[in-house]
Amino acid sequence: MRATFNPAEKYILEDDRVLLRPLEAGDIKYLMPFSLNEPDIWTYSSITGAGRENMENYVKGALAARDTGTEYPFIVFDKKANAYAGLTRFYDIQLNNKTLQLGYTWYGKQFQGTGMNRHCKYLLLGFAFEELGMERVEFRADNANSRSIAAMKAIGCTVEGVLRSNGIKRDGTRRDSIVLSILKQEWESGVKEVLKAKLI
Repeated sequence: MRATFNPAEKYILEDDRVLLRPLEAGDIKYLMPFSLNEPDIWTYSSITGAGRENMENYVKGALAARDTGTEYPFIVFDKKANAYAGLTRFYDIQLNNKTLQLGYTWYGKQFQGTGMNRHCKYLLLGFAFEELGMERVEFRADNANSRSIAAMKAIGCTVEGVLRSNGIKRDGTRRDSIVLSILKQEWESGVKEVLKAKLI
């Protein structure tokens, strides 16, 4: 088990379906097609990657956050499709509390609903609990984003509640955020094996 987390280290997570590696500035070339052709990917996101300038800022922001040690973004490569699929990241990393959040996840439409996301979450959760020594992994989403919520429940997350009107959407309206989590003891006592059995 790692005693510390080093944001400068190149953590690579991989199985037979996906490869997750640290995001790099040059990766914007793999992400720009989603930005230009599938702008509604970010409908429920507090930060949009739609449009060239927004995607450039998205990547710059993710890399800057990694430098602070509070976040760690990964680019996702789908081996089955032999193509880059999107991004995900650890954020709000609190080593003293042994907690982090997993989110800012988005994939191109052709990768959604293919089972790829479960491989990503299996690798990320295993790394968080088994390598980084986390005790709790938290997930949040816009409470109106039923697709994302269903995906989180499907990997074994427990709903903790809804934070009412806790943020502002890009259109200026207020957002309710649902909070879900998986605890280390839950991962070890069944969530890991159930999720593993769902991998396709």
